[in-house]
Amino acid sequence: MAAIRTVEIVPSLLSADPARLPQLLREVASAGLGWVTVDVMDGHFVPNLGFGPDFVRTVRRLAPLRVDAHLMVTNPEAAAPWFIAAGAQRITFHLEAARDARGLLRGIRAQGVEAGVAVKPATPPDGLLPLLDEADLVLVMTVEPGFGGAIFLDAMLPKIAAVRRAIDERRRECRLQVDGGINLDTVAAAAAAGADSLVAGHGVFGSPDPAGAVRALRDKAQAAFAGRLR
Repeated sequence: MAAIRTVEIVPSLLSADPARLPQLLREVASAGLGWVTVDVMDGHFVPNLGFGPDFVRTVRRLAPLRVDAHLMVTNPEAAAPWFIAAGAQRITFHLEAARDARGLLRGIRAQGVEAGVAVKPATPPDGLLPLLDEADLVLVMTVEPGFGGAIFLDAMLPKIAAVRRAIDERRRECRLQVDGGINLDTVAAAAAAGADSLVAGHGVFGSPDPAGAVRALRDKAQAAFAGRLR
């Protein structure tokens, strides 16, 4: 039986109030977090604009948190070096946008940075599976990417479970992350399907107590993830 690993909650800064960013980062850091996600959007790959490298530098300066730059862009090969130079400790790009996903994973990791690969809801998981030996993280989007506050797509649960089985069968250590619509009503289902990294935006920063929200989400997710192994 696979070991029960620690489930992580990763706040998405897309939902954080920019005017309160220093305070909010301190609050979520106090909950013992490791990572935050910076959503990078170019208005082409997704219909919205998001953060740039300077925002990563700001987050790194304000809080002792590791930054995952989630590249929702059409040119991840060009954009990845910008965010590595800015101090992101993990770069996650989309399989749908990459010309050579395996080569990009290797190139990112060669810079001493973790590498992740993501798929949109409509993309089957098959393309992720051959990349498990190169990826530190694989991300299954549980909403259409581009906007915060969207509703979790229950139809993604079988996809999450399929990727989890493949990771376990290959005895890989890479994280299985989900992003989109994660809150106290959905986090247990995602973790029970096999996600051990859960991105939450409004589910954290929409709370009057972001640190408490992180703890509540983590406790619920950990119990659900452990329950699937019993």
